[in-house]
Amino acid sequence: MKFFPPWTLEFMKENTLDLLSNLPDEILCRIIAFLPSESALETIFLSTRWRGLWNTSLVRHGTIEAAANAISGFLTHFDELDPLRQPRKLQYHFGKDSTLLATIAGNNKLHVDFSSGKQEFPKLFDWLLELNHQKVTHQPSPSTFFVKTLYLKSVSSLTNEAVSSIVPHFQFLENLKIIECNGLQALEIDNSPKLKSLTIIDCLQLKYFHIRCLKLRSFWYRGLFPWLWPEYHFNLTDAMLDFRQGPGNIGFKSCDFDPTLLTIKNAEILTLCKWTFEALIWPSISYFQSNFQFYKLKKLWWIDNSTEGYNSEALISFLKLCPALEQLFVTIDPKSYCMPSTATYSKKVTRHSELGHLKVVKLEGFTNKEDEISLAENFTKLGAVEPLIIATTDGICLRSLVKAPLYQPKQQCRSNLERVAPWSHDRKYTYKFVEVIGDINEVCPKHAHMGP
Repeated sequence: MKFFPPWTLEFMKENTLDLLSNLPDEILCRIIAFLPSESALETIFLSTRWRGLWNTSLVRHGTIEAAANAISGFLTHFDELDPLRQPRKLQYHFGKDSTLLATIAGNNKLHVDFSSGKQEFPKLFDWLLELNHQKVTHQPSPSTFFVKTLYLKSVSSLTNEAVSSIVPHFQFLENLKIIECNGLQALEIDNSPKLKSLTIIDCLQLKYFHIRCLKLRSFWYRGLFPWLWPEYHFNLTDAMLDFRQGPGNIGFKSCDFDPTLLTIKNAEILTLCKWTFEALIWPSISYFQSNFQFYKLKKLWWIDNSTEGYNSEALISFLKLCPALEQLFVTIDPKSYCMPSTATYSKKVTRHSELGHLKVVKLEGFTNKEDEISLAENFTKLGAVEPLIIATTDGICLRSLVKAPLYQPKQQCRSNLERVAPWSHDRKYTYKFVEVIGDINEVCPKHAHMGP
């Protein structure tokens, strides 16, 4: 048997890879066509040569009025079974220095992005988005690609009508994401027979939002609090109401939030800001809170502010309304909106069940360790079983709450990560945080709303 030195094997390996990469685009595209869709997309990680195959763009020029037909034709010629037979990207140039970038992604996703090119000062506009395809009189040409998830980014007063004309053609649309639409001040989404998920992110001028959609099950919103009007009290299972930027410039009473409160009442996953509970939820449920509970809530992400000292009254009060809670994530954001409050919520909650299902608590962003431990101790008292409590300040170094003998004085802490709660004469132990070793994701999974 003939042996080769290591450097020779490495040279042969590199040459083999080069031979494959040096094949013409047409042959490489045919190779990719035989792969499953997920494996085909992974070829972009092989080298810049393979990545270039996916970055090829179809370039077209025209008017904004013709943009809808350009997108329709782009999708029509795309073959899902042969994903590189036609480019997956469309660069459509219209007007002066204005560009539309449409990109086909895996799992029937379409990204439509207007953020490229020259960005003028945004003009305020109202947007009516009708998703009911039954009202469409002209259907586009048949295609093997059906849009199920649609990303709309940087839609403006100039482009919203073009987008509105193409969206109803997507008969199988289930997920809609509207991102960074500057100038959008009023949004109305009409009924859709299939829409299940809606996300609105960073539309900073949005003041009014009206939706009619009976089948919607997931609603994620991040930005200033707008005037919300869900026409139907549909039951959401997953709701993100990230209003940490505070209320917008709108005249809004707590009773106006009641329709939204009814839509999130049966949610299983919820993101909520402290001030939203204080200003919009508590005034309504305080009159009938003995009968009001979030019976199905299993995962909660609570966004708080501690610039003037942390007060856990609102959080503890809310937790008493969540008998099925399993996972709790508390994030301290110093930039989050904060409103003065003197209410003692937890003392007014007369009916609550023990948090017997609470398994994991994650605290993030606390700068005052005494506040952190004090809040953690409160969690140990709310349920029959003590949950796993994890804390992090920088998102990297993780600490876990453990019991410590009461005779261990606070002065004997060996690091800043190890703080013991104040002494107490009515118990035999206290609590402290110690560093965690191991894969924390196995015991403390990331909350659904904390991803990118």
